[in-house]
Amino acid sequence: MQFVKTLLNRARLAALAASVVGTVVFHLLDLPLPFLLGPMFGCLVAALAGAPLKGLGPLATAMRIVLGVAVGTAITPELLERMPQMIYSIALVPPFILIIGLIGYPWFRKVCGFDHPTSYYSAMPGGLQDMLIFGEEAGGNVRTLSLIHATRVLVIVTSAPFLLQAMWGVPLVSFPGASAAEIPLLEMAIMAVAGTAGWLGARAIGLFGAPIIGPLAATALASLAGLVEHRPPGEMLLAAQFILGLGVGAEYVGVTLRELKRDVLAGIGYCVLLSGIALGFAEIVIAIGAAPPMEAFLAFAPGGQSEMAILAIVAGADLAYVVTHHLVRLVVVIIGAPIVARLVR
Repeated sequence: MQFVKTLLNRARLAALAASVVGTVVFHLLDLPLPFLLGPMFGCLVAALAGAPLKGLGPLATAMRIVLGVAVGTAITPELLERMPQMIYSIALVPPFILIIGLIGYPWFRKVCGFDHPTSYYSAMPGGLQDMLIFGEEAGGNVRTLSLIHATRVLVIVTSAPFLLQAMWGVPLVSFPGASAAEIPLLEMAIMAVAGTAGWLGARAIGLFGAPIIGPLAATALASLAGLVEHRPPGEMLLAAQFILGLGVGAEYVGVTLRELKRDVLAGIGYCVLLSGIALGFAEIVIAIGAAPPMEAFLAFAPGGQSEMAILAIVAGADLAYVVTHHLVRLVVVIIGAPIVARLVR
């Protein structure tokens, strides 16, 4: 009962209403990813209009667990045989991050006029929560960091579907997998146990990104053992899109005109720089034959890990390849960013 009261407070109900409206509008206009981009823009518009919004908290965590399980099911014996082919493109991730930092930091520090810690952690393409924690500890402006990283995710995740449609003709409106009625009950039970146990275990040892990494690892073991052959039901993946899209849009609650002019515009400019760098590295991956064009593009598009996993699933891309690169990016940033920050200071 307390969980229901916590979930259904006024701000969360407003976020749900805005998300439903956004989803319906995107569906009626036949726009891509209506269950992800619809809630994102519905909440964005509501937030800019001054509506009180809030993410769905426990449900958002549950949906990240679902995505972790979905990625884990893509870890198969066939994938392990292909791992040596990924080494070349995975090796490009650290220099990719280095170049982003070398270009992003001067953008925020010299052009946008932010202080040193805010500029540094704004430029790091890591997870939103991780960069906020590191930036706050370093004395950065948490509100600015939040808006910039939310803008990064919003712009990258919004533009990527349209690029996928324009360049590869991917419709991005299809049902994301088999329905619950088509998946054996035993498999769904195994996925539920693996997801829950993986999350609890990862959280217990303090692993970063526990709601995704833990279920991913546990489900991968089940997949390699031949116990799981399907992804989570498409209905669950649609729910994950909806709730994660709602969370991104709700990040803009309380944004002021000054913040729009300064922080959000700085984030949009940064996304333009990021996109150029990402496309350059994707071209390198394609040129050396490490991956097909669509997979190379999705692997180096620096959006949120959860959102890029959804894009890969709906686009029918090689999910394990795409997510592996995003995991490496996050690991390198989370481990390396604080070390480099201390050396620079």
